[in-house]
Amino acid sequence: MARMETEPLPAMAEEPRQGMGSGALLLAGSTVLVVGLALLSAGNFIADEFARSSGLGWASLLVASGGFGLIGAGVWRELSGLFALSEVDHIRAGLESGEPVFIAAAARAWLEELPDGATLLPTVRVMNDADSMLALLRTRVSAVLQQRADALGRTAAMQVFAATAAVPSPALDALVVGWRGVRLVREIAEMHGLRPGVLGTMALLRRTAMSAAGVAAADMAIDAAARAVLSNPLLQHLAGDVAGAGVAARRMVVLARAAAAACSPLPPGRG
Repeated sequence: MARMETEPLPAMAEEPRQGMGSGALLLAGSTVLVVGLALLSAGNFIADEFARSSGLGWASLLVASGGFGLIGAGVWRELSGLFALSEVDHIRAGLESGEPVFIAAAARAWLEELPDGATLLPTVRVMNDADSMLALLRTRVSAVLQQRADALGRTAAMQVFAATAAVPSPALDALVVGWRGVRLVREIAEMHGLRPGVLGTMALLRRTAMSAAGVAAADMAIDAAARAVLSNPLLQHLAGDVAGAGVAARRMVVLARAAAAACSPLPPGRG
């Protein structure tokens, strides 16, 4: 993910980290073997082709380089998505540290990650009061992102509501809700400056699930948003007595709030 004048956060005290677990060691060893043997096999094949003719050798080298290059680019993109999620935790720790220097550095780092955060960077750089910075982030950044997430959640809720009401099939309902939910989480992540790949999306879904219960219990605005979706006359006509459509719609609204909380280092009302 592209950065703008990234300034490293000041060093913060960290708890001692444990070593790799047995599962991680097995996965790392298997990866080394698979990749290493693939590279050796490709190298031997290219050498054999060069022994036959230089044309075949160069052609084999180009094919192997292109294939491994694409694989490497995909791996880098996946790792970048995972690193971006870790950066969210790092920024959150800075914003919640209570130390002005850490809060200021974390605020700048967060704004640099956001697609439209550059407009507030000059203001934050000249601010000296930590409370003022947090208030600015809550009102000018976090609140705006939450409004956009709510809008995405309502759109997804209406789509799921209509689809599950029009075709009341349990198997199809589960497929529609699952696909639309993953797409919603990715949309909200991109809105927060994240570009998760497959592994990053899985990690983000786990984080979203962890925050969903607390968000649904604490945020009464979800009920109002869900009622707004369910009060649409067209959708009421489509749904009829299909109660599952309303449940699926409300889940999209809850999911949007939970995903926004998982992607933002400064959830509304905190800091």
